[in-house]
Amino acid sequence: MNTLTDVSALVAVFSTAIIYGTDVFCALVMRPAASGASEASVADLLGRVHEYGDRRLPLPGILSIIATALATATHDSTPARIGGAIALTALLLWLAIYLRISAPINKKLRAAAASHTVPADTRQLQQRWDSVIWTRALLQTIALASLLTIILTR
Repeated sequence: MNTLTDVSALVAVFSTAIIYGTDVFCALVMRPAASGASEASVADLLGRVHEYGDRRLPLPGILSIIATALATATHDSTPARIGGAIALTALLLWLAIYLRISAPINKKLRAAAASHTVPADTRQLQQRWDSVIWTRALLQTIALASLLTIILTR
């Protein structure tokens, strides 16, 4: 291993951990809290949460993918490269789910919060968003665990 691999692996772990923590929190806390809240509360609060999240979380998300690819490509160990490839696959699957399902819902809830309206389909939007949060959290868990093979393999 070399300095580039070490730094890339550390950046990959820490940036992935940010998204991992966010998704696990959402699965464990925000999802059940939203299911018991009024539609107006869901539209307003979660719209605002997504406003900040969608603005601030792309940087660690993108960094996690780039750093994972770099650490995987520059490591000289086959087990580490396999772990890196698994991590990269999990991150790319996460991104596909986010872009296809979560991001469009986030956009609708952000717009509702900004205009102080409650979409008629708020509950359905939240249920659809909730339907993928455990999958997203699992994919982040797989990515993070697989990234550790890069760090632990010498």
